[in-house]
Amino acid sequence: MTQTTDERATLVQIQDYYGKKLNSSEDLRTGACCSSDAMPETVRRVLPLIDSEIKDRFYGCGSPIPLELSGRTVLDLGCGTGRDVYIVSKLVGPDGRVIGVDMTEEQLAVATRHVETQAKRFGYDKPNTTFHNGFIEDLRALDIEDESVDVVISNCVLNLSPDKPRVFSEIFRVLKPGGELYFSDVFADRRIPESLVNDPVLRGECLSGAMYIDDFRRLLATLGCPDHRVTAASAVPIHDPAIQAKIGMIDFVSLTIRAFKLAKMEDACEDYGQIATYLGTIEESPHTFVLDDHHTFHVGRPVLVCGNTAAMLEESRFAKHFTISGDGSTHFGRFESGSTSGMDGEVTSGESCC
Repeated sequence: MTQTTDERATLVQIQDYYGKKLNSSEDLRTGACCSSDAMPETVRRVLPLIDSEIKDRFYGCGSPIPLELSGRTVLDLGCGTGRDVYIVSKLVGPDGRVIGVDMTEEQLAVATRHVETQAKRFGYDKPNTTFHNGFIEDLRALDIEDESVDVVISNCVLNLSPDKPRVFSEIFRVLKPGGELYFSDVFADRRIPESLVNDPVLRGECLSGAMYIDDFRRLLATLGCPDHRVTAASAVPIHDPAIQAKIGMIDFVSLTIRAFKLAKMEDACEDYGQIATYLGTIEESPHTFVLDDHHTFHVGRPVLVCGNTAAMLEESRFAKHFTISGDGSTHFGRFESGSTSGMDGEVTSGESCC
């Protein structure tokens, strides 16, 4: 991977911060890299099976582990010590596969020494996890092939990259058609001033690399994904007075976001008269299915959905769990309400698009 001098310097700073300066989550100086959304019951049940050494150096900002992973191939970008990799290892089962990528050798050393023992804890004959020391901007160098991954996850890492367009381009390259990006990260309500971008502490604390939420939206649109969804949101507290003095004029929010690789989506919530009904067949969620912060589907209850929502349900791994009526051939205009950015830190739930 070709890197500029500034990009190399940024990556070295991050490696030093996470490899040498931080020994546990207690060393963090802000609330950015802390779990902000409730951990699903499926994840909570697995967590006691994860070795304490793996958990002690966890720096995530959410719980970006979606439902319906059995038998899937999942890629964790910036996996660190492997906490989420091993949780997903249990959820995908022995027939699934989990790939972890990280550039920090000290953290990967923790992850890799538990490969065999974690597989035994889960009752597997052989490990279903693989770890790579490399850059999330260059997954091709790690032999991760085009359209080979069902789900990409990441936990408060994408903000650290000095080349975000390349990261997201790589994500959509490796995702299969209908595949999903599901990640938690820190976003800002404005662009970060250049004078603060390369501050090593602000970068390491997941603040100065945070994307302006509308720049993120525009970037996804250039990759053929004009509609992403927020599943959880919370304001990021800055506890350290010195950090507050530097960057306190900016509001930060931790968002958990899902985005699908679909053949065709529109940049607005358009009404084609389509109705989605949840069948209740996802084992971990038999009564309701939450797509995002404004779509909660109850078993057997028909819900009017926009064309994009219908595609997310009908053309992804969730297809067998829904019935969708209407083929999208007749357009009835735009839904009155619009999707939210999540920058206000509030999460709402609704029954219609969007």
